[in-house]
Amino acid sequence: MTRGALVAHGRASCATLTGARVARGATGSECLDLTIRGRLLHFGSAAPAVNLEGYLVLPGLINAHDHLEFNLFPRLGRGPYPNATSWAADIHRPGDSPVREQLRVPKPVRLWWGGIKNLVAGVTSVLHHNPYQPEVFGPDFPVRVVERFGWAHSLRFSPDLAGRYAATPADAPFLIHACEGSDAQARDEVYQLDAAGVLGVSTVLVHGVALDAAGLALARRRGVSLVWCPSANRFTLGQSLSHDVLKSGIPIALGTDSAMTGEGDLTDELRVARRDADLAHLYRMVTTDAARILRLQSGEGEIRDGGVADVVVVADRGQSPAEALFDMQPELVLIGGRIRLASEAMAGRLKAFPFQGFQALRIEGRGRWLIDGDVPALAQSVRDVLGDEFRLAGKRVAA
Repeated sequence: MTRGALVAHGRASCATLTGARVARGATGSECLDLTIRGRLLHFGSAAPAVNLEGYLVLPGLINAHDHLEFNLFPRLGRGPYPNATSWAADIHRPGDSPVREQLRVPKPVRLWWGGIKNLVAGVTSVLHHNPYQPEVFGPDFPVRVVERFGWAHSLRFSPDLAGRYAATPADAPFLIHACEGSDAQARDEVYQLDAAGVLGVSTVLVHGVALDAAGLALARRRGVSLVWCPSANRFTLGQSLSHDVLKSGIPIALGTDSAMTGEGDLTDELRVARRDADLAHLYRMVTTDAARILRLQSGEGEIRDGGVADVVVVADRGQSPAEALFDMQPELVLIGGRIRLASEAMAGRLKAFPFQGFQALRIEGRGRWLIDGDVPALAQSVRDVLGDEFRLAGKRVAA
């Protein structure tokens, strides 16, 4: 029996989520019945029914940029820096504390905690901007990790940039850190990328803070997209995307970066971003716009008939779907129809479904849940290196 899945007698079955309001965009919702058949979602009812009256159902969120293995780290550096290269040179001290101790935590364990950081913020899909780890990112990993994309780190650290871009399928995104700074070096990167022939409709620039009017015009002509990491930008650079870029019409998704630079999880990032963008735009940045930018084709980021059953259930306080993002307290998270997280209250409603193997997790300032995974073993692997107290994206963990 698949742990945490909506199953009966060892095979996929139907279950209907009934009685809840269902998000139909940033501001709209309807009372709809949603039936889970295997990993897919359908409108309409089928037995058995799960009564979710008093709850709001949101699409699973998409984090378009994370470095999953660095989310147990503290923030590093003393900005602002003129560009990301200066930040990297300052903090690259693998033999010194706290980096030395952090790197002693096994990488698979660090990756898992990065997945949990995303799960508890309602994220169901995340792009990990580093090599894909198939031996870790299997079906039991806390969230879905985007697999089909091309990437380079940056102009400075990817001498094989053109080859990486050429090897990326035409219908997949190509992501690269670029224009991450405020100086001429950072501003010139968009022109260098263009000269190298890697600025096109599949190109996704991560950060883009240094884009000026001419660079922005070039990016628009080439049809590129952006990933915005506002709290990381403010911490390292002292500034973030300009209002001109945010209002330019260029497709933009939201990312958290890692705990080395970002304020926390996607909920924290949304709160920082809210200073500069309206609610509807931010909602699209973590749902439909993110899905389009990352070329996700299975209904990620929306609730649609026949789409993948990635949903987040939160308490209904009369808020709009967009407003619900800024006080994210997931009561239930399904990824591909499989239960990955549930509050204790929600687990009481779901007595018909198996919760073998789920373990309790509490995160400071976030909440307490049952998680589909061996949380005690993961926590012990960290405590063996870092001691009894450790933090995930800046928040104390109790497990």
